[in-house]
Amino acid sequence: MGYDVIIIGSGAGGGTLAKRLAPSGKKILILERGDFLKREPENWNVRSVFVENRYISQDTWYDGSGKPFQPQVHYFVGGATKMYGAALYRLRKEDFEELSHHDGTSPVWPISYEEMEPYYSQAEEMYQVHGQRGIDPTEPFCSAPYPFPAVSHEPRMQRLFDDWTKAGYHPFPAPCGIMLNEKDMGFSRCVRCNTCDGFPCLVQAKADAEMIGVRPALEFPNVTLLRGVRVQKLLTNPAGTAVTEVVTEKGTFRGDVVVVSCGAANSARLLLQSANGCHPGGLANGSDQVGRNYMYHNSQAVLAFSIEPNLTRFQKTIALNDFYFGMEGFEYPMGNIQMIGKTMGAMFKGEKPLLTALVPTAVLNRIAHHAVDFWLSTEDLPRPENRVTVDPEGRVTLSYTPNNQVPARKLYEKLKSMLGSLGMHPNYLIPRRAYLKTEIPLAGVAHQAGTCRFGNDPKSSVLDTNCKAHELDNLYVVDTSFFPSIGAVNPSLTAMANALRVGDHLLQRLK
Repeated sequence: MGYDVIIIGSGAGGGTLAKRLAPSGKKILILERGDFLKREPENWNVRSVFVENRYISQDTWYDGSGKPFQPQVHYFVGGATKMYGAALYRLRKEDFEELSHHDGTSPVWPISYEEMEPYYSQAEEMYQVHGQRGIDPTEPFCSAPYPFPAVSHEPRMQRLFDDWTKAGYHPFPAPCGIMLNEKDMGFSRCVRCNTCDGFPCLVQAKADAEMIGVRPALEFPNVTLLRGVRVQKLLTNPAGTAVTEVVTEKGTFRGDVVVVSCGAANSARLLLQSANGCHPGGLANGSDQVGRNYMYHNSQAVLAFSIEPNLTRFQKTIALNDFYFGMEGFEYPMGNIQMIGKTMGAMFKGEKPLLTALVPTAVLNRIAHHAVDFWLSTEDLPRPENRVTVDPEGRVTLSYTPNNQVPARKLYEKLKSMLGSLGMHPNYLIPRRAYLKTEIPLAGVAHQAGTCRFGNDPKSSVLDTNCKAHELDNLYVVDTSFFPSIGAVNPSLTAMANALRVGDHLLQRLK
């Protein structure tokens, strides 16, 4: 069957692109490996989500030493956004430029922040982002206000916000992509629950790529979604200059334009598996860059103990970028501090070895009653040796050596030094989940990026500035694979904004 555009994957990149292209009238096919995420009571069940890993894929990948692990990937319509915390940050203007770090340099992007900026504004509008301009000192130029007001702080979060402000820092309302109407909660789809970050949304109030991208796209008769279809390889014409067929377990499809949006690891995997005589190292891999420069942030989820109870339910309302580019006594970028979803006692049962399953739930609930939860994110630098490879049997190996760890420790120590002035016990800032890369290096792949970087030079990049493969006339990669660097904030909004940018290019091409 023939289509004008085939989009492989329906997450932040593919789902957003489908929505952009849908009104064109062109025949569009979305191929999704997973299915719609089932609405069920388990969506909001802590044990099902955090202990039994009900929604995590059963994939097995291997690290550089050959040790198997289960990556925390999610295959559903909407991709990883079905489980994300809907934290939609812009990269800083400086993140698009060459930037010196403790362990090296993050490279300049082939496009500027100013070129991406209009699409950031459009993505914020599309994904119903709530926020407030003018507070974060690192905030770049923005051509439009947030489309919705910032999410209000519950009492314990308001006190944290006030304490940080009194101490001379600049906390700001975290940008949240949720379908919330605080002026009239009777008409609000979002109910401000404590099962948002890391959970599926039972009431479908999270601004994810299914609800915002795919479902609206399917309202157009020219858009088709096929679920449960895993793509095996891409075939090219004899000259190797264009993709001619998309081969799946359930049939073969032809498209004038083929867009790969499988996520950084799986997009690289598909291109490598599609090697042929014209592309012996993998499709679009004449530069030997496909799969290389894998990044996923130096992230730490940590828990502090409030002296007073923390009765907050929706906790992701505050962020702090005062140390994004360093601090007095440390000249290198450190990163972002933000709140994450509120700890619940039952979560600890799945977070060994911090607390074992033998600890009584009543004790865990008491700990959670006073817990205040932070997410610390430091930039992970692109390294060619940090890479995705695929063997002849299709087995994925993710080789990774941590880097830029000193700034991550500095950020942790800085937060810990503040606790006494924030109404918390000063001596306790402990890992809530073992995301720190020296503990569990690879399983947490939520922020993966960089395996098909874009650039102007075909010798050092996979894609051109429109995210088209340098070596093929009709192959695009539209997800977080294109990132040359990752910054220190969540990558979702940049993936969405870029999908809109590439979408405009494709609309011109399809004319």
